[in-house]
Amino acid sequence: MRVDKFPDPGTKVQASEFLITSGGQAGNAAVAVARLGGKTSYIGALGDHDDEVASTIVKTFAGENIDVSGALRVPGARSSVSLILIDAAGEKMIATRRNKGLNEAVPKDAAAAVAGLDAVLLDNRYTNIAMPICLAAKARDIPRVLDLDKPEPPDNPLVDCSTHVIASAEAMRESTGMADLGAALRKYGETYKGFLAVTDGPDGVSWLERGEVRHMAAFKVDAIDTLGAGDTFHGAFTFRLVETGDAVEAMRFAAAAAAIKCMRFGGLMGAPSRAEVEAFLKRQS
Repeated sequence: MRVDKFPDPGTKVQASEFLITSGGQAGNAAVAVARLGGKTSYIGALGDHDDEVASTIVKTFAGENIDVSGALRVPGARSSVSLILIDAAGEKMIATRRNKGLNEAVPKDAAAAVAGLDAVLLDNRYTNIAMPICLAAKARDIPRVLDLDKPEPPDNPLVDCSTHVIASAEAMRESTGMADLGAALRKYGETYKGFLAVTDGPDGVSWLERGEVRHMAAFKVDAIDTLGAGDTFHGAFTFRLVETGDAVEAMRFAAAAAAIKCMRFGGLMGAPSRAEVEAFLKRQS
């Protein structure tokens, strides 16, 4: 729902818009890649075949031309569901009922799942799915981008297996115990030796380059809905990384895709097309 302001405890507010949609880190990113023109596959654990939430997720992703044959419908399980409020500034408030029974599911054939792919984008909230996929992708020597949304130490097996780690500001701070993101990056980079970056919403993205902290400002836009912006960034980054091999160029492209998404209400439904991102970047330059 879209509201002017978040309600105080015990009060009511009027909502101007209401939408039921699919989401999640991997799902949002998959839609972003598909809309940019990438051939996209979604692999994840979902609720049982009688779980309406899971059925809606599969239908939504398939409607975006995403291959959902790798979606695992887990017997007796229930998918996560969230209640989300978006205020006038585009900020979000979220309450989530986490999944039931999905943390034990594993891909049926990880090697087959990554065959023919140019890269994988991983979600560290479901390592039971992500770790086998990461190892299979490593065997093929393709990029393995990790959306570090949950705090993990730098020697975590999934982190170590990934070629590119892009953390949220919150996850990076909690992973290192350091408030300053530059210092946190340096600390994390003492152990993790791949490409390391951290996104910080309207404050842009910072990354390590030969031990030095670099920063790229976010594009300034009037935000309506920030839900899924980080996931859009990760998806667009992975897409552009495959095209160019240049992580800095990929971050600029990703920042543009995320900025466009923030100007639209509806979570993943605001993800832009390739033409829209290129037009946006042309205007900026």
